[in-house]
Amino acid sequence: MSLLLVMIGGFFGAICRFAMGEWIQTSYGFPLDTFIINLIGCFSLGWFLTFINRKKKFKAEYTLLIGTGFIGSFTTFSTFSVEILDLFQDGLVFLGVIYILASTLIGFIFVYIGHKLALTRRREVM
Repeated sequence: MSLLLVMIGGFFGAICRFAMGEWIQTSYGFPLDTFIINLIGCFSLGWFLTFINRKKKFKAEYTLLIGTGFIGSFTTFSTFSVEILDLFQDGLVFLGVIYILASTLIGFIFVYIGHKLALTRRREVM
């Protein structure tokens, strides 16, 4: 059952990732689509995991479906890594370094914001 939940979540996450990647236009050699998608994933996972860890009645299966499956396939570390390699090979080393730093630092900030928002929303519900 766990594998099926990850597969279902992954199916829909991959479709959403593809659709959003097609919708966001990459320009100036910077992989804006992957950058934005991964930031959305950072925020979503930060919020989701904080929210479900605070809920007592939340089923563990939702973590597999949404966290591992959907968000896991929506975001992509491998594409991020390949795009960095492409930037370096194209001689855009500075842009590659900016991409690494911005993705890491801003990604952490988005996880933190999602986490804090889930804590805030939880207190309001009580």
